[in-house]
Amino acid sequence: MRRLLLALVLAAAPVVAQTAQDPSETIHKLVTLKYADPQAIENLLRNFGVATQVDRGMKVIAVTGKRSNVTTAEEAIKQLDVPSAGHKDIELTVYYLVGSDQADMTGSPIPADLQSTVATLKGTFPFKNYVMLDVLSLRTRAGVGADASGQLSRGRLTSCRVRSASLDADGSMVRLDGLHAGLRIPIGPNDKVQYVDTGISTEVVDVKEGQKLVVGRSSLNGPDTALFLVLIAKVVQ
Repeated sequence: MRRLLLALVLAAAPVVAQTAQDPSETIHKLVTLKYADPQAIENLLRNFGVATQVDRGMKVIAVTGKRSNVTTAEEAIKQLDVPSAGHKDIELTVYYLVGSDQADMTGSPIPADLQSTVATLKGTFPFKNYVMLDVLSLRTRAGVGADASGQLSRGRLTSCRVRSASLDADGSMVRLDGLHAGLRIPIGPNDKVQYVDTGISTEVVDVKEGQKLVVGRSSLNGPDTALFLVLIAKVVQ
C-alpha cells in the first residue's frame, strides 16, 4: 500500500511542476484605474517591458507581456493610482501677448498684474508697444491633459492644449508635457481666405505655482512683431 502511494506521488510531481506559474509565460491583464489617467500611466509603463493599450473613457489599461514584467507593471500601477494623484486640480491661465514696433496693433491693454512681466520682456525685446491678444483658461488635474480655444476679431483663432500635467511631491511645482499654444490668422479676401498657423510649442514646461512664466516667443509678420506666451499655474486642493 505504501509503495502504491509513493508511486502516485511521484507520478503527480510532473503535473504539479507543469501547473507552476512560469515567469517567462506571456499573459494578458486588464487593469481598471480609480483615480489616475490611463494615458499618463501608460507613458510610465514603457520601461517595464510590456505592451499596453488604454481606454480613457473606461479608465482601463490592457497590459501584455511576460508574467514577471506584467506583475511588476501591476505593482507600479497600484502605487500610482492613488487619491492624492487624482484629486488635485490645476488651473492654467495662458496670456497671448504681442510686442511690436507698429503703432496700430489690435489688442487689449496689458493687465496690471502683468505689467512687471512686460517690463522684464522689454529689457530683452525692446518693442515700442505691447498688447494682450487673448487669454485662455484651462482646468485639469494631475495625470490628465486639457485644451481650450478662443475666437478673436478679424477671424483670428487661438488654441491651447496640454498633453498631460503632473505635480512634484509637495505640490508646489507643476510640470506640463506637450504644451502647444496656437494662433491662426486668416489672410486674403473673404472668398479666397487662407490661414497661417503659428504659435509656441514645448515638450516640457516646469512652472512654480503662482509664478508668471514666459514660455516662448514666435515671430509674427516679420521681425518687428512677436508673440509671447505667459503662463500662470495654480493648484487647487
